[in-house]
Amino acid sequence: MDYLKIEGGHKLSGSVKISGAKNAALPLIVSTLLSKREVELRNVPDVVDISTLLKLIEMLGGRYTREMSSSKVVIDTKEVNETKAIYDIVRKMRASVLTLGPLLSRFGRCEVSLPGGCAIGARPVDLHIKAMQTLGAEIEIKGGYIVANAKDGLKGGVVVFDKITVTGTENVIMAASLAKGTTKIVNAAKEPEVIQLCEVLQKGGLNIKGVGSDEIIIEGSGGELFDIDSIDIIPDRIEAGTYLCAGAITNSEIEIQDAEPNHLKSVLNKLEGMGFGITINGKNISISPAKIVKPVEIITAEYPGFPTDMQAQFMALATQADGSSIIEERLFENRFMHVSELHRLGASIHLRGNTATINGKTPLRNAELMATDLRASSALVLAALVAKGETSIHRIYHLDRGYENLEVKLGALGAKIERLKE
Repeated sequence: MDYLKIEGGHKLSGSVKISGAKNAALPLIVSTLLSKREVELRNVPDVVDISTLLKLIEMLGGRYTREMSSSKVVIDTKEVNETKAIYDIVRKMRASVLTLGPLLSRFGRCEVSLPGGCAIGARPVDLHIKAMQTLGAEIEIKGGYIVANAKDGLKGGVVVFDKITVTGTENVIMAASLAKGTTKIVNAAKEPEVIQLCEVLQKGGLNIKGVGSDEIIIEGSGGELFDIDSIDIIPDRIEAGTYLCAGAITNSEIEIQDAEPNHLKSVLNKLEGMGFGITINGKNISISPAKIVKPVEIITAEYPGFPTDMQAQFMALATQADGSSIIEERLFENRFMHVSELHRLGASIHLRGNTATINGKTPLRNAELMATDLRASSALVLAALVAKGETSIHRIYHLDRGYENLEVKLGALGAKIERLKE
């Protein structure tokens, strides 16, 4: 098993290229199940979750080729003949539940294992299940699988989400695209990744309105597959935010390239509020040092609010602020598991329910750390960049699920970081 060794205390400089968004690529890979032709996806990140989902597509009967040097994947699902997403694959990532909608809509039946992934609290699939039932599916949970049937095909309906769900919204969009009649999604997610999925299906021939709003209306094709051709994956806003935090926590000047500033407004606003300089030049964003790093107050929220996937990184950054910062996590319980590991570095963080108070500025010192989930892992890396001495971070397979060549990219910026074997 791999681990990272990081020597703290070094300034960063230079530029880093941002990869395609994992959370956009996953539903777009699944959307190829709705295409009547071969689909080329470009700017696909080389992360474990992508490899896992491609393996699942292959197990369903699809074919793909992947060019690592060009970040390109070509997928052909015309010969998909299997409708069971097995536990061995799905247990590794929650996003596998995205196969529920398109498989059910295309074949009228499917079995999808109850998902696994990061242990950051309950993210139940009952929202997905209720939505499919609204569209006419009969569903039961049997042997750890969601067994779904729609013998006469799915039919349009009004899906009202009690809670905003990104993957739930994406699942319904794909299910409704092949359904008979019109589907309305109320309280839909507005994330850029959802918008790109809608735009790709629109380009392929789907009649869909309200893209980017909380109410989406989809006119189903009645079973006719779409003419999806090629897709350019949008930049990963969470990777971009993480590298900006690397520049911030080391109080260095760095540039991130090929980002999408409009997707990062809430993150950039918080960094500017803490005293860092932000310069935007097209798709490139530069961060410059703060004279005084001011404390920050953060409440996580659905897009366009502050992303929960950036909460842990800002907690690490807040340990170096001049004063007390407050972070309130409103989306997921158990998403403060990185706090105990930050304590091992010497951080002063107090928890009360879903609110964390981070006292700074705190000098951090080296320690042996254990990653607990994807974004917590990146927070430990950021903290290690300023900790005195050498810090080792174990169980970094969490990192590999969502960050492409993190140690290589940080190393190019001047960080003293290396990947080693246990």
